[in-house]
Amino acid sequence: MIEPAPFLDELAEGPGGTNAVWTRTRDGVRLRLAHFPGPEEAKGTILLFPGRTEYVEKYGRTAADFAAHGFHTLAIDWRGQGLSDRFLTDLRTGHVNAFLDYQKDVAAMVEAAREMKLPEPFFLIAHSMGGAIGLRALMQGLPVRAAAFTGPMWGIRIAPQLRPFAWALGWSGSRIGFGHLYAPGTRPDPYVVEAAFEDNLLTTDTDMYDYMRRHIEAEPKLQLGGPSLRWLHEALAECWMLSRRPSPDVPCVTFVGSNERIVDVPRIRARMAQWPGGRLEVIEGGEHEVLMDRPAVRAQITSAIAAHFTRSAEERSRAESA
Repeated sequence: MIEPAPFLDELAEGPGGTNAVWTRTRDGVRLRLAHFPGPEEAKGTILLFPGRTEYVEKYGRTAADFAAHGFHTLAIDWRGQGLSDRFLTDLRTGHVNAFLDYQKDVAAMVEAAREMKLPEPFFLIAHSMGGAIGLRALMQGLPVRAAAFTGPMWGIRIAPQLRPFAWALGWSGSRIGFGHLYAPGTRPDPYVVEAAFEDNLLTTDTDMYDYMRRHIEAEPKLQLGGPSLRWLHEALAECWMLSRRPSPDVPCVTFVGSNERIVDVPRIRARMAQWPGGRLEVIEGGEHEVLMDRPAVRAQITSAIAAHFTRSAEERSRAESA
């Protein structure tokens, strides 16, 4: 069952007619989804899996770009972020009880897409933490024709000498009642508020950095700071478990910035080298959020993804009719 939900339309700058809805997962968590419409004669619907700290309005411009290519977009506020239900007294802590809980959010999203009668076939775009959620969902049979990842969190960039400490701290903190505390070195303040644009880890485009900052200044409920110790342990464990499983037989293209400093690039290269028919594209000079970069870079990536989705759908249709 879906119900109308609030949406910051002017700040999102998405396609006209965008609307948000509430839905619930099978464990009772209320989630917010946003439907960014495409043309009437659409090529399908993109299921957009955002990263940690993100929210649906942040992808308004991205959805407008994909609408111009013929696609609808459905984006999600994961549990614990955006306007979806949060679980701790400190609402700015990025927290989840179990990483597999995000798959309940995926299931609710797919059910809502069908309840809303969004045009099929479905496609997947997943960024950062959404990349780990998306990879697991593909392995479990997510009904999409093709997938695209940007800066996927298939490993977290941690100095080798600190990785055992991160594992130990996340594990022990979760078991002695400190799992709700912030992971070392992180704070309650959102990154785009705390960090100056110069040498930031997200984008090389000043306008997009200001775009992200405007959102959370206008609506403090969207703000999210550092992750909890519990989230850290769950994320490390999920990345390790995913690394031990083969890539799914789904057409895939992945984009990563040459200056990526948040996720583990060697893990991305290793995964894509073993993905059947997969392709890795390195964006020269790009940071973590390549879909939030300069207009020319964004246009390059959205055009490539749209072509990948269109080609994959056509090849699947030909195979099914043969």
